[in-house]
Amino acid sequence: MLFRSREFAGQELAVRMLEWASSGDLANVTVLALPRGGVPVGAEIARAMQVPLDVVVVRRVGVPWSSEVGVGAIAGDDPPVFDRTGLRAMNLTADRLGPEVARARVELRHRERVYRGGRPAPDIAGHSVVVVDDGLATGITALAALRHLRRGGPLRLTLAVPVCGRETAAALREEADDVVSLYLPERVRSVGEWYDDYHPVSDQEVLDALRELHPAP
Repeated sequence: MLFRSREFAGQELAVRMLEWASSGDLANVTVLALPRGGVPVGAEIARAMQVPLDVVVVRRVGVPWSSEVGVGAIAGDDPPVFDRTGLRAMNLTADRLGPEVARARVELRHRERVYRGGRPAPDIAGHSVVVVDDGLATGITALAALRHLRRGGPLRLTLAVPVCGRETAAALREEADDVVSLYLPERVRSVGEWYDDYHPVSDQEVLDALRELHPAP
């Protein structure tokens, strides 16, 4: 099964979320998307549910020889979360990744300034928070996001994605109150394989969605 686009996937996921919300189990909902790819998906859910959209900024931690190979992730001021299986496979330890964590934190702060423009992170205490991405393979960024958001005291913490590997979903159910995924294949090697159109989402697309769905007070 291929999604035509992130927007199409978001519309399908929104139907599932609306059905659930109609049961009364979700109250005072806020949608938080992982930028950049999760924002077009989250925007469709926020529009359909008529609730605010914001971002939860997470930054991947790469390995010393390649920033594109992620073995961890950070969110907020929290300590990094590492993929222990990945570390063992590459004969790495967390204490060897201090410089990579520092670089990731600098970029994280930059992205928060770009997307929020000085606006504080949303107060999610007492909210049903729906965390959205465009798909999950290892799930390390979602794990960092969920642990970070749990500290904010949400009423309910739900992870919603179009596609997620089965083992990854099982692991993340220990962090989220609910994991909603349209497809749960045995394994997701690359999220992009599930999309016809998987173009890189720009910062401007993120800002446009936030401007529409998170109007200034």
